[in-house]
Formats: sequence, structure tokens, C-alpha cells
Amino acid sequence: MANEVALTAARIAVIDVHNAEIFSFKAEAALTEGQALYFVAANGTVGVADANASGKQQFRGIALQAVAAGQTVDVLKRGCVAGYTVSTLSYDDPIYLSDTAGSLSTAAGTMTVNCARVVPVNDKDLTKVLYIDANWNRIWA
Repeated sequence: MANEVALTAARIAVIDVHNAEIFSFKAEAALTEGQALYFVAANGTVGVADANASGKQQFRGIALQAVAAGQTVDVLKRGCVAGYTVSTLSYDDPIYLSDTAGSLSTAAGTMTVNCARVVPVNDKDLTKVLYIDANWNRIWA
């Protein structure tokens, strides 16, 4: 998808950890840093979200580290995160779940699943990062 937000897995990092919501879950499959995740209703694990795959069309957060299937992964539910290439986007641009599994996009996928906004870090350059806000109460259908 041409509108995908690129990321550098090794640079995925939470900004202001004290004001972030981070939870630990068991991974259904191998995950990499920065991938968008969903809850697997059948077994309580987290898997790779996808805006055009039935059952995976939800957003519950992003993986903060790479793990193998069955391992525990930290999931950012809410907070600012660096490591995504968003410097050419405008502040406050919305970010959506992509039709490419695990990816985020500047355009809505088959199902419109809001995931984040581009926000500034309070530094001299007002560096752009993503503010992740996964709405766990939303029914994605």
C-alpha cells in the first residue's frame, strides 16, 4: 500500500513512559516492533491486525519488541512512540490500520480503523511522533 507509514523496528521507543499505558500479553505468532495488534478472541493472545481480514479488523495497540509465538510482548495501548517515518506528514494527521497486516497507513484500509495521530515532541525541533490511542471498548464490525 502506497500510504503505509514506514518504521524502523530498532527505533521503536515509547516517549514519556510514565504517561503511557503499556500491557503485557502472550503473542499468538511471531511479532516485530511497531506492528499493529488485535486481540484473538479464541485464545486471549494478541496477533497481527489487518484492516481487510475478518476478525483482525481491530486495533488494540502496537508491539514494543520482537517476540516469538507464545512469548510475552509489551503492547502500547496509549502514548507517544518514536520510530515511525512521519516527518513529511502534518501535525494532527490521522493514522489508520492498513490492509497490509501489522502496518499503519495515512489512508483508511478496507475498514476504517483509527489508530494514531501525528503529534510534536516538546523539543526545540517539535519532532513528529505518533500518539497511539487504542480504543479497547470499540466494537470493530
